[in-house]
Amino acid sequence: MATPDPEVTPMSPPLLTRGELEAALKGLPEWRVEEGVLRRDVQCVSFPSAIELVTRIAEVAEEMNHHPDIDIRWRTLHLSVVTHASGGLTRYDAELATRIDALAAD
Repeated sequence: MATPDPEVTPMSPPLLTRGELEAALKGLPEWRVEEGVLRRDVQCVSFPSAIELVTRIAEVAEEMNHHPDIDIRWRTLHLSVVTHASGGLTRYDAELATRIDALAAD
C-alpha cells in the first residue's frame, strides 16, 4: 500500500473503491497494482525512442498536473503512478495510465 502523504487534505481526490479499481484495470491490461501503486514496464525499440516517449509522457503529465515516477533502463521504462496527495490510487491515476498507454502504442 502506498504510504499516505502527510499533506492529504479534504480537497485531495478520493481513492478509487475496489470495484472502481477493478473496472479501471480491465481497460489497462498492461498495468498491475503493486503495494498500492499502478505499475507498467514499456519496452522501446531504442534508447532514443525511450527518451522520446518519456518526453511525450512528460507533456501529458504537465497538462494533467499529475506526474508518474519514471525509471529508464536502456530501452525499458518502468512507470509508477499514484496520487500521493490522497495516499493511493484515484481516477487521475487511471486516466494518466490510459493516456500513457495511448502514447506507448504510437
